[in-house]
Amino acid sequence: MATPYTPKSILITGAAGFIASHVAIRIAKKYPDYKIVVLDKLDYCSNLKNLLPVSSSPNFKFVKGDIGSADLVNFILVTENIDTIMHFAAQTHVDNSFGNSFEFTKNNIYGTHVLLEACRNTGQIKRFIHVSTDEVYGETDEDAVVGNHEASQLLPTNPYAATKAGAEMLVMAYGRSYGLPVITTRGNNVYGPNQFPEKLIPKFILLAMKGEPLPIHGDGSNVRSYLYCEDVAEAFEVILHRGEVGHVYNIGTKKERTVMDVAKDICKIFNLEAEKAIKFVDNRPFNDQRYFLDDEKLKGLGWSERTYWEEGLKKTVEWYVANSDYWGDVSGALLPHPKAGMMPGHEGPQDTKGMLAQFITQNQAKTLAAPSASEHGAKTVENGAQVYTNGTVH
Repeated sequence: MATPYTPKSILITGAAGFIASHVAIRIAKKYPDYKIVVLDKLDYCSNLKNLLPVSSSPNFKFVKGDIGSADLVNFILVTENIDTIMHFAAQTHVDNSFGNSFEFTKNNIYGTHVLLEACRNTGQIKRFIHVSTDEVYGETDEDAVVGNHEASQLLPTNPYAATKAGAEMLVMAYGRSYGLPVITTRGNNVYGPNQFPEKLIPKFILLAMKGEPLPIHGDGSNVRSYLYCEDVAEAFEVILHRGEVGHVYNIGTKKERTVMDVAKDICKIFNLEAEKAIKFVDNRPFNDQRYFLDDEKLKGLGWSERTYWEEGLKKTVEWYVANSDYWGDVSGALLPHPKAGMMPGHEGPQDTKGMLAQFITQNQAKTLAAPSASEHGAKTVENGAQVYTNGTVH
């Protein structure tokens, strides 16, 4: 096992999103000596409220911006003395990738390339943890008893998975060509509080709360494995400190369930008759039947799944019941086949200026930094922070 690694200043991309926000909160709270810098462009599935638990922490800073901006990324790495990157930022919803695949290429491949090149230019990064997905492996045979291991061939079957595999190839190449200290993770599905309801479990929960049908693609026999968000956050904590450079780690569980099983379990919690509540709809253009991972390598670092499905689902339902308006109007996301243009923020810019101001003033956050390059601007606000919004000064 590698010598334990201790970071000093971590850049977490996409941390106003679901999984990364849980990771950022866990690390910021547990390791007050680590500086945590978050970079997020606040896309439709991100929310500053996800970061409220650490917004006033002295070791936390938020930067609004796009990983595709080379000037911004280089500026942050240098001025914040970043030695570690945990790269979560990505377009992730498979349905959207079938109709908006160029956006996935731009965010997932080009954005990753910008980060890698900035790491090469600065020469100061000691860990680059790239977050990928189990979908890069493609379908697992239905009768397979051993899951895909980290050396298995990558055979992505949808545009989303293809862009994540492409990003992985860049990460691997920069590790080989430039000696960049890279680690890659590939994870099963994650669920829990704060997840945007385009994903299966929060979508079904919100629909069940409204008494509306739960749409199942195809016949519901597709098999998936689900991990609770806090278990996954712990996995990233373990990989950050104990993961070996140049290695890949699956973050998975051997406990599988069909989409139909998930729907029935949610119906049971809400006392709904599954036969009446479930509605079968057209399948995706292609829908992998099964993803199954070999998780032994990560277990060798000391990680194991802690949250049973029944417990995790109960916690998740309770959170959505208590926070039903957390995301505002998500009617477009709750459709059987949502499109990117139906999501909040796609018909016009979000009120990020107001969100940022509220985030700063109400929570005393030391947040938001801006690049000094000529094409960008910065303005110091009352609390000494700087606001950067995609080249626009606020």
